[in-house]
Amino acid sequence: MKIAVFGATGGIGRLVVAGLLDAGHRVTAVVRNPAKLTLSHPELTVITAELTDSDTVTEAVRGADAVISALGPSLKRSATGSPVTDATKTIVAAMATTGVSRLIGLATPSLADPRDEPHWKPKVLPVMARLAFPNALAELKNMTAAVTGSDLDYTIARITAPKNKPATGRIRSGFLGHDRIGSAMSRADIAAFLITQLTDTRYRRAMPAISN
Repeated sequence: MKIAVFGATGGIGRLVVAGLLDAGHRVTAVVRNPAKLTLSHPELTVITAELTDSDTVTEAVRGADAVISALGPSLKRSATGSPVTDATKTIVAAMATTGVSRLIGLATPSLADPRDEPHWKPKVLPVMARLAFPNALAELKNMTAAVTGSDLDYTIARITAPKNKPATGRIRSGFLGHDRIGSAMSRADIAAFLITQLTDTRYRRAMPAISN
C-alpha cells in the first residue's frame, strides 16, 4: 500500500513510519523539519511543508491508499492557538479533494465514542485535562470533530498514557464500560495498532480505546 503519514517526526509517528516500511509499504511523510526524521529507505518519500499548506498536503495525499495521522497537541500549559486542528482540517479537505477515504488517527478517552457505556474516564479525564492542558483539550476536541464530522472512513485510537517501552504485542481494544481496557501503553504498540487498522475493519468510523 501507499500510505501518507502526518506527525512522522513524533514519538509515535517515527515508529509508524518504520513499521510501515518494515511491512513493505510505500510511505510519504509530510514533516515541517526533515532533520527530525532520521530514517532513510528507498520506499520513503519525505515532503517538507507546513501542514496548513493545502496544495502540498493535497499532492502528498494524492494516490494514497490511506492516511495515518500521529498528530497530537502540545501539552505545554502555555500553548495557544490551534495548529493541530488547522492541520487536521487541511488533511481532511485534501482527502476529500483527492478521493482518499481511509484515515487512521489518535485521540484520548477524554472524548467519548457512542459505543461507550458509563465509565469514569470520560467524566474525570476532561476535568483533569481542562485544568492542566486547556488548549490541548480544545485541540483534541476540534481536530477529532473535523474527522468525525466528515465523510471519511476513519478509525481514531484513543490512548491515555503512552510510554517509551519496547513493544509487547499485547494490545487491548474496544469501548469504555464494555471492554476491558487499561491506560498505559507503549508507543511501539500504539504504532503497531495504527498499522493493523489498514486492513482491520472492526473499527470503521469508530474511536476504540486501546491499551496494553
